Amino acid sequence: MRYDKRLSTLTDALDYASRGQTGYNFYSGAGELSAALPYAKLRKEARSLARKLSNMGLSRGSRVAIVADTHPDFVRFFFACQYAGLTPVPLPAQLQLGGRKAYVAQLTRLLSICEAELAMAPDAFLPFLTDAAQGTNVRFLGAPQDYDALPETDAPLQPAKSTELAYLQYTSGSTRFPRGVMITHKAVMSNLSAIIKYGSKIREGDRAVSWLPFFHDMGLVGLLLTPMVSGISVDFLNTRDFAMRPRLWLKLMSENRGTLSIGPPFGYELVARRLRDEDAHQYDLRSWRFAGVGAEMIRPESLRQFADKLRPSGFDARAFLPCYGMAECSLAVSFGVQGQGLQTDHVDADLLSERRIAMPVPSPLAGNANQRSNTFVNCGVPLPGYESEIRDPAGRVLPERHCGALYLRGPSVMSGYFGDPEATQAVLSEDGWLNTGDLAYQVGSSIFITGRKKDLIIIHGRNIWPQDIEYLAELQPEIRTRDASAFSVPTPDGEEQAIVMVQCRVSDKRKSTELKERIQRLIGDELGIVCKVELVPRNSLPRTTSGKPSRSGARKEYLRRKSAP
Repeated sequence: MRYDKRLSTLTDALDYASRGQTGYNFYSGAGELSAALPYAKLRKEARSLARKLSNMGLSRGSRVAIVADTHPDFVRFFFACQYAGLTPVPLPAQLQLGGRKAYVAQLTRLLSICEAELAMAPDAFLPFLTDAAQGTNVRFLGAPQDYDALPETDAPLQPAKSTELAYLQYTSGSTRFPRGVMITHKAVMSNLSAIIKYGSKIREGDRAVSWLPFFHDMGLVGLLLTPMVSGISVDFLNTRDFAMRPRLWLKLMSENRGTLSIGPPFGYELVARRLRDEDAHQYDLRSWRFAGVGAEMIRPESLRQFADKLRPSGFDARAFLPCYGMAECSLAVSFGVQGQGLQTDHVDADLLSERRIAMPVPSPLAGNANQRSNTFVNCGVPLPGYESEIRDPAGRVLPERHCGALYLRGPSVMSGYFGDPEATQAVLSEDGWLNTGDLAYQVGSSIFITGRKKDLIIIHGRNIWPQDIEYLAELQPEIRTRDASAFSVPTPDGEEQAIVMVQCRVSDKRKSTELKERIQRLIGDELGIVCKVELVPRNSLPRTTSGKPSRSGARKEYLRRKSAP
């Protein structure tokens, strides 16, 4: 079934997809099919549930919070909201990160921000959602079976219109200060159309495989909505099962002859680390033509290791397709060229650091070994309808190969952040230009990302905001506000290590050790990461000219001291 460009909403798309024989398939941690949900069955069940939701006295566009576990029930509720004219809000299903207390607190923040009136969670997550909903606007909360037991309305359904919200997507940014991205049907359908036609170039007979969570824009838009809108089948593996058994990704791609899959670089790295060389021949990956890579900075070395290890399986490294996008643009902004694999650019590291000019130099493997260079991956040209500019801090457009802030304008840009006009105004201009906060340079129309959002810490694909770490450090009685700076540094294995530099008066060795352990423990409990704590004397924390702690200055000072003889 081919994509129909006349589709204007997600319900139009599901109505169209339901005419075919394709759909969603869910697999267990053993790699066995646990549930099949053809699009025709999904449409029938979603419309039935929509009649029950429509009977609950909600105003049009009311938010429905859904814990987004990888299960047919999430999909059913997501589309039921579309048919009922309500706005679904996917919530994370990540209990293991930070423990129960932190997870409940996170859910409470998300429920409060979106002002959800209904909330749903599968049985395993219901106790946490129940605790989180205390004191919020949630009027009814339950598991799927609780909603299924409700009566249906006899009134005709009133699906959302193209100008209305399709969903709220929480950014993968700050866990303490999350923002709900407002995406209309018009915006997401525009993006889905471009992804299908120009990005993944989906064709008859394609089949997708995904282990990405539904609460992430890449998982929701890229591998839940895109296959449905294009009428192809997709096989889902729970993210937790993938993390424990990453080879299941290969198993599904091999056994089901998957042609399309996308993941952040750490997913490919995890497979390469866990897979023994002698086991690669067990898989047949000759059908895998689109191996999308995005969501974080792309390191070519890790992808080459994946390709080298899986060469016996028939995996072709030319299948790698770097892409760039963000929730604020629905999902995708740019794609590389299919069939070319990774295209890299080697630039003078010192010139880039000092003057923000990306001057090309020979590859480190062929050039001067004494010259420091950085290697960046070509993320492709913007999708049709998108404009891109690289600007300096004063807002001036920079020429080719000059690094600056990446600005975008296009048909799938968000309407704004829900309930936060100040944050919206800070990044979205009246004429539609979005400040992505990412640093980049362009060669021709191709985009090369040089760094994620300013000061953002990325640990195994997770965005950790430095202010969250600093806030936790400053909760200690010995630490004053603005006396902590968080950043990350590369480790020998190419990963990122979170560091928080704290200035305080504690000089006693035993007390210093106890303070560092206390901060580390709190950060681990709240954020689910390992963070090193560096204590420095009072008045030694680098600051900006306005008196704020300088994270980049703290990082430079940390690296300087660590490299000193």
